Amino acid sequence: MTTQIIKSVLAMVLLASLAVPVSAHQIKSAITTVLFNPRTENIEVSHRFNLHDAEHAVKALFNKNSDILDDILTQAEFAAYVNERFALLNQDDSAIALNDVGFEVEGKHFWVYQETAQPPELKGLKVRHDSLRDIWPDQVNTLNVEGKGDIQTLTFNDNVTLLSVEFGH
Repeated sequence: MTTQIIKSVLAMVLLASLAVPVSAHQIKSAITTVLFNPRTENIEVSHRFNLHDAEHAVKALFNKNSDILDDILTQAEFAAYVNERFALLNQDDSAIALNDVGFEVEGKHFWVYQETAQPPELKGLKVRHDSLRDIWPDQVNTLNVEGKGDIQTLTFNDNVTLLSVEFGH
């Protein structure tokens, strides 16, 4: 009887281990940090994408031979794509111009960096973050705003295109 139980447990463990990699590739998400840096008086934006997602994305966005791991041109093209689909707006709905700072592959992530000087008397932000949502409807982009009071988190999913945060007075 114990042999049958051991076989059943081993079969369940095997099935569970096979299911994990399949579901891991189904999660499409990115994390962005908008940091109000008091030392530099800049707004620093860092976008972090799972490298696996970025690999699949560049093949869908550009061409099937795109290589985000080893091709600097593909990396630059993907960074430009991210920059085009991300925007910060002030309380008057005017775009805050962001400068492209760079990009890098680091471990299992692809990073894209932007920054700008902090506008005076900014009472809040409206944010658009559509990266990868045009190719994957289930893509979720999470954004944390730091350095202006408590951390505020925005989640871009489903049909959400514009979200906002307000800063204390």
